Amino acid sequence: MSERLLFVDSDSAADALTFAGRAARLTEDAVRLQAAGGVLAMSTPSLVPRGLLDETPTILGMRTLAVDPELVCDIVVRAGELARDASNPAAILLPPIGLTAAWAGVSAPRGAWMPRAELAASVLAARARWGIAAVAEAVPRDAGEEVVRAVRGDIWGRPDDELAGVPLGVAFTAVTLGFIAGEEVAAVRTNGPWTRVSLARGDVLTRRQTGVGLTPVRATGRPQG
Repeated sequence: MSERLLFVDSDSAADALTFAGRAARLTEDAVRLQAAGGVLAMSTPSLVPRGLLDETPTILGMRTLAVDPELVCDIVVRAGELARDASNPAAILLPPIGLTAAWAGVSAPRGAWMPRAELAASVLAARARWGIAAVAEAVPRDAGEEVVRAVRGDIWGRPDDELAGVPLGVAFTAVTLGFIAGEEVAAVRTNGPWTRVSLARGDVLTRRQTGVGLTPVRATGRPQG
Protein backbone atom coordinates (compact mmCIF):
# COMPACT_ATOMS: atom_id res chain seq x y z
CA MET A 1 0.00 0.00 0.00
CA SER A 2 1.04 3.66 -0.26
CA GLU A 3 3.47 4.76 2.45
CA ARG A 4 1.71 8.06 2.97
CA LEU A 5 -1.43 10.10 2.34
CA LEU A 6 -0.84 13.30 0.37
CA PHE A 7 -3.40 16.05 1.02
CA VAL A 8 -4.07 19.23 -0.93
CA ASP A 9 -2.64 21.37 1.90
CA SER A 10 -1.27 21.20 5.44
CA ASP A 11 -4.60 22.22 6.99
CA SER A 12 -6.29 19.14 5.51
CA ALA A 13 -3.51 16.91 6.84
CA ALA A 14 -3.92 18.44 10.29
CA ASP A 15 -7.69 17.92 10.04
CA ALA A 16 -7.15 14.22 9.31
CA LEU A 17 -4.93 13.82 12.37
CA THR A 18 -7.51 15.63 14.50
CA PHE A 19 -10.19 13.20 13.32
CA ALA A 20 -7.90 10.25 14.09
CA GLY A 21 -7.26 11.57 17.59
CA ARG A 22 -10.97 11.92 18.29
CA ALA A 23 -11.64 8.49 16.80
CA ALA A 24 -9.26 6.99 19.35
CA ARG A 25 -11.65 8.14 22.08
CA LEU A 26 -14.52 6.23 20.48
CA THR A 27 -13.03 2.84 19.76
CA GLU A 28 -10.00 0.60 19.59
CA ASP A 29 -11.19 -0.68 16.21
CA ALA A 30 -9.13 1.86 14.25
CA VAL A 31 -9.88 4.01 11.20
CA ARG A 32 -10.75 3.05 7.65
CA LEU A 33 -9.16 5.14 4.88
CA GLN A 34 -10.82 5.07 1.46
CA ALA A 35 -9.42 7.33 -1.24
CA ALA A 36 -10.39 7.75 -4.89
CA GLY A 37 -11.00 10.64 -7.27
CA GLY A 38 -9.28 13.18 -5.04
CA VAL A 39 -11.45 12.46 -1.98
CA LEU A 40 -10.45 10.63 1.20
CA ALA A 41 -13.20 9.20 3.40
CA MET A 42 -12.08 8.51 6.97
CA SER A 43 -14.51 6.41 8.99
CA THR A 44 -14.48 4.92 12.47
CA PRO A 45 -17.05 2.89 14.44
CA SER A 46 -18.63 3.95 17.70
CA LEU A 47 -20.91 0.91 17.88
CA VAL A 48 -20.80 -2.45 16.11
CA PRO A 49 -22.70 -5.73 16.58
CA ARG A 50 -20.86 -8.68 18.09
CA GLY A 51 -21.92 -11.62 15.96
CA LEU A 52 -24.76 -12.37 13.57
CA LEU A 53 -27.46 -12.60 16.24
CA ASP A 54 -26.56 -9.32 17.91
CA GLU A 55 -29.21 -6.71 17.01
CA THR A 56 -26.96 -3.78 17.92
CA PRO A 57 -26.81 -1.37 14.96
CA THR A 58 -23.56 -0.35 13.31
CA ILE A 59 -22.74 3.34 13.84
CA LEU A 60 -19.88 4.98 11.95
CA GLY A 61 -18.52 8.51 12.01
CA MET A 62 -17.11 9.74 8.67
CA ARG A 63 -15.08 12.76 7.61
CA THR A 64 -14.16 13.51 3.98
CA LEU A 65 -11.09 15.49 2.90
CA ALA A 66 -9.44 16.48 -0.36
CA VAL A 67 -6.32 14.49 -1.28
CA ASP A 68 -4.01 13.90 -4.22
CA PRO A 69 -6.24 12.82 -7.17
CA GLU A 70 -3.84 9.97 -7.92
CA LEU A 71 -4.19 8.47 -4.44
CA VAL A 72 -6.24 5.25 -4.39
CA CYS A 73 -6.52 3.14 -1.25
CA ASP A 74 -8.88 1.23 1.03
CA ILE A 75 -7.12 0.26 4.25
CA VAL A 76 -7.75 0.04 7.99
CA VAL A 77 -5.14 1.33 10.43
CA ARG A 78 -4.93 2.13 14.10
CA ALA A 79 -5.70 5.79 14.67
CA GLY A 80 -2.63 6.29 16.84
CA GLU A 81 -0.32 5.01 14.09
CA LEU A 82 -1.02 7.91 11.73
CA ALA A 83 1.69 10.56 11.93
CA ARG A 84 2.58 13.82 10.19
CA ASP A 85 5.39 13.60 7.63
CA ALA A 86 8.17 15.86 8.92
CA SER A 87 9.40 16.44 5.37
CA ASN A 88 5.99 17.48 4.03
CA PRO A 89 3.33 19.15 6.21
CA ALA A 90 0.65 18.22 3.66
CA ALA A 91 1.33 14.48 4.07
CA ILE A 92 0.59 11.84 6.71
CA LEU A 93 2.69 8.72 7.14
CA LEU A 94 0.92 5.35 7.18
CA PRO A 95 1.94 2.29 9.21
CA PRO A 96 3.66 -0.46 7.18
CA ILE A 97 0.85 -2.97 7.75
CA GLY A 98 -2.93 -2.52 7.63
CA LEU A 99 -5.48 -4.27 9.82
CA THR A 100 -8.53 -6.46 9.28
CA ALA A 101 -11.78 -5.25 10.83
CA ALA A 102 -15.17 -6.93 10.46
CA TRP A 103 -17.04 -3.61 10.52
CA ALA A 104 -15.07 -2.42 7.47
CA GLY A 105 -16.34 -5.33 5.39
CA VAL A 106 -19.62 -3.58 4.52
CA SER A 107 -19.62 -0.14 2.92
CA ALA A 108 -22.42 2.41 3.00
CA PRO A 109 -24.06 3.33 -0.33
CA ARG A 110 -22.43 6.14 -2.29
CA GLY A 111 -25.66 7.59 -3.65
CA ALA A 112 -29.46 7.30 -3.97
CA TRP A 113 -30.07 8.66 -0.47
CA MET A 114 -33.71 9.55 0.18
CA PRO A 115 -34.63 12.52 2.44
CA ARG A 116 -36.24 11.45 5.70
CA ALA A 117 -36.04 14.25 8.27
CA GLU A 118 -34.04 17.17 9.66
CA LEU A 119 -32.46 17.48 13.10
CA ALA A 120 -31.22 20.58 14.87
CA ALA A 121 -27.62 20.30 16.03
CA SER A 122 -28.77 21.47 19.47
CA VAL A 123 -31.06 18.44 19.72
CA LEU A 124 -28.22 16.09 18.81
CA ALA A 125 -26.02 17.67 21.46
CA ALA A 126 -28.74 17.46 24.12
CA ARG A 127 -29.51 13.80 23.40
CA ALA A 128 -25.80 12.97 23.50
CA ARG A 129 -25.53 14.53 26.97
CA TRP A 130 -28.57 12.56 28.12
CA GLY A 131 -27.10 9.33 26.78
CA ILE A 132 -23.73 9.90 28.42
CA ALA A 133 -25.46 10.40 31.77
CA ALA A 134 -27.64 7.32 31.23
CA VAL A 135 -24.62 5.12 30.50
CA ALA A 136 -22.74 6.45 33.53
CA GLU A 137 -25.73 5.71 35.77
CA ALA A 138 -26.36 2.23 34.34
CA VAL A 139 -22.79 0.88 34.44
CA PRO A 140 -22.19 -0.90 37.78
CA ARG A 141 -19.16 0.05 39.84
CA ASP A 142 -16.08 -2.03 38.94
CA ALA A 143 -17.92 -3.49 35.95
CA GLY A 144 -15.91 -5.58 33.50
CA GLU A 145 -15.38 -4.75 29.85
CA GLU A 146 -18.16 -7.04 28.64
CA VAL A 147 -20.69 -5.48 30.99
CA VAL A 148 -19.71 -1.96 29.96
CA ARG A 149 -19.97 -2.91 26.29
CA ALA A 150 -23.41 -4.45 26.83
CA VAL A 151 -24.72 -1.35 28.61
CA ARG A 152 -23.38 0.96 25.93
CA GLY A 153 -24.83 -1.22 23.20
CA ASP A 154 -28.23 -1.22 24.87
CA ILE A 155 -28.40 2.54 25.45
CA TRP A 156 -26.59 3.86 22.38
CA GLY A 157 -28.30 1.35 20.10
CA ARG A 158 -31.86 2.36 21.00
CA PRO A 159 -33.95 4.18 18.38
CA ASP A 160 -34.65 7.65 19.75
CA ASP A 161 -37.93 9.46 19.06
CA GLU A 162 -36.30 12.89 19.43
CA LEU A 163 -33.78 11.91 16.74
CA ALA A 164 -36.35 10.84 14.13
CA GLY A 165 -35.92 7.22 15.16
CA VAL A 166 -32.16 6.94 14.59
CA PRO A 167 -30.12 5.28 17.36
CA LEU A 168 -29.13 7.48 20.29
CA GLY A 169 -25.48 6.64 19.58
CA VAL A 170 -25.64 8.78 16.43
CA ALA A 171 -25.79 11.88 18.64
CA PHE A 172 -22.94 10.65 20.83
CA THR A 173 -20.79 9.97 17.76
CA ALA A 174 -21.45 13.40 16.28
CA VAL A 175 -20.46 15.14 19.52
CA THR A 176 -17.39 13.02 20.24
CA LEU A 177 -15.98 13.48 16.73
CA GLY A 178 -16.49 17.25 16.87
CA PHE A 179 -19.08 17.38 14.11
CA ILE A 180 -21.35 19.74 16.03
CA ALA A 181 -20.27 23.38 16.03
CA GLY A 182 -22.81 26.15 16.45
CA GLU A 183 -26.36 26.18 15.16
CA GLU A 184 -27.12 24.13 12.07
CA VAL A 185 -29.66 21.62 10.83
CA ALA A 186 -28.54 18.09 10.02
CA ALA A 187 -30.12 16.30 7.06
CA VAL A 188 -31.31 12.74 7.72
CA ARG A 189 -31.40 10.46 4.67
CA THR A 190 -31.94 6.74 4.15
CA ASN A 191 -30.94 4.04 1.68
CA GLY A 192 -32.13 0.51 2.47
CA PRO A 193 -30.92 -0.46 5.97
CA TRP A 194 -28.63 2.59 6.13
CA THR A 195 -29.38 6.02 7.59
CA ARG A 196 -27.09 9.02 7.15
CA VAL A 197 -27.07 12.12 9.35
CA SER A 198 -25.08 14.87 7.62
CA LEU A 199 -23.53 17.90 9.31
CA ALA A 200 -21.11 20.48 7.93
CA ARG A 201 -18.12 18.83 9.65
CA GLY A 202 -18.95 15.21 8.95
CA ASP A 203 -21.51 12.44 8.66
CA VAL A 204 -22.75 9.74 10.99
CA LEU A 205 -23.93 6.57 9.29
CA THR A 206 -25.93 3.83 10.93
CA ARG A 207 -27.00 0.45 9.64
CA ARG A 208 -29.64 -1.66 11.29
CA GLN A 209 -29.08 -5.39 11.51
CA THR A 210 -30.93 -7.32 8.83
CA GLY A 211 -32.66 -10.57 9.71
CA VAL A 212 -30.48 -13.66 9.65
CA GLY A 213 -31.82 -17.16 10.04
CA LEU A 214 -33.66 -20.07 8.50
CA THR A 215 -36.73 -19.69 6.34
CA PRO A 216 -40.03 -20.78 7.92
CA VAL A 217 -40.78 -24.53 7.86
CA ARG A 218 -43.47 -25.40 5.33
CA ALA A 219 -45.83 -28.35 5.73
CA THR A 220 -45.36 -31.14 3.19
CA GLY A 221 -47.18 -34.32 2.32
CA ARG A 222 -50.82 -35.15 1.68
CA PRO A 223 -53.41 -33.11 3.61
CA GLN A 224 -55.14 -35.02 6.40
CA GLY A 225 -58.88 -35.31 6.83
